Amino acid sequence: MLPGRPPSPSVLARTLTFLAVVVAGACGGLIGWAIADLQCTGSCEVPTGVSSLVGALVAAGGTSVICVLAIHAMAEWREQEGRRRPS
Repeated sequence: MLPGRPPSPSVLARTLTFLAVVVAGACGGLIGWAIADLQCTGSCEVPTGVSSLVGALVAAGGTSVICVLAIHAMAEWREQEGRRRPS
């Protein structure tokens, strides 16, 4: 590892992070659609579509922030453990 460079998370951690963001985005989109569908009567394609998009973006964005912070913390933890153990 280069000095001053943050530790790189494992491929498994990055893959799981990607999957978590995709699942959260899908769930957020479904929740947004359901809320708009319950509140709207008549022709509601645009409001339900906008609500789905906003729900998906908010859920995926929030999940991505948490996941990135978690995988970087785990990578730093692994790096610190390697320094503490005597060789």
